[in-house]
Amino acid sequence: MRKERFFKDERMPFAELRYSSSDLAFKPHMHRTLSIGAIEEGQAIYQIKGREAVLAPGSLVVVNPDLLHACNPDGEKARTYSMLHLSTDWCFQVQQSLWEVSSFVKMEKNRIDDGPLYEQYREAVSRLMDTKAHLQEKEQMLFDLACSVFSKACLSPGKENQRRENIKDLKMILAQDLQKDFTLNSLAGNLGVNPYTLLRSFKAAVGITPHAYRMNCRIEKARELLRRGWDIAETALECGFFDQSHFHRHFKAMTTVTPQEYRVNFVQ
Repeated sequence: MRKERFFKDERMPFAELRYSSSDLAFKPHMHRTLSIGAIEEGQAIYQIKGREAVLAPGSLVVVNPDLLHACNPDGEKARTYSMLHLSTDWCFQVQQSLWEVSSFVKMEKNRIDDGPLYEQYREAVSRLMDTKAHLQEKEQMLFDLACSVFSKACLSPGKENQRRENIKDLKMILAQDLQKDFTLNSLAGNLGVNPYTLLRSFKAAVGITPHAYRMNCRIEKARELLRRGWDIAETALECGFFDQSHFHRHFKAMTTVTPQEYRVNFVQ
């Protein structure tokens, strides 16, 4: 049997709650609010950023504003879930109590598997739906919940600044000493970070892996040297290619022309 309940209090305009038990499916959609949700019974298929995952009781989903997503029944079985929507203006005020920030900080995680936080969320939902609970109590529980979620799902500004510095430093390293080969472990060791964390952060910020970025730097350097009239074999060695065929293959893949075809357009 389908059941729907909604909470909206004009005295708390920053919050809205939906509590539902149904087997109906949503098309992918987005909200202008920050959304926090959980399954209480059954399970659902959670779709976000082109990925799918099974969601069951014990986990929270966290959806940034204006992010396309869907959370639908697994097959034809009904699921019971709740979804809490919080305005970004209110969330920003809460974040200001945690960090020195000048704008709303988006969530880095779309899912949180944390038993105590899941129970804290369920308690806040229950209190919101309780018509006998005091307004101040509801506001305090929402504030505490938001603080807990932000601490789990946000990258704090200090860590974000450090991540940007690490990426900036890594880009400088990758653009130098093009004759040398670096391992991911050695690069991460120079910066004092986990190699796989560095890989994920770099790809998220730049759009390509450190290896692909370094290859691009090599090709850009090769183009510069060829324009200056360097010999193709010398250019290949200077830019870290172990033979001319290796250089030829990568240069053509990135420029659609061979090194010789590129060179003759600049050297008369």
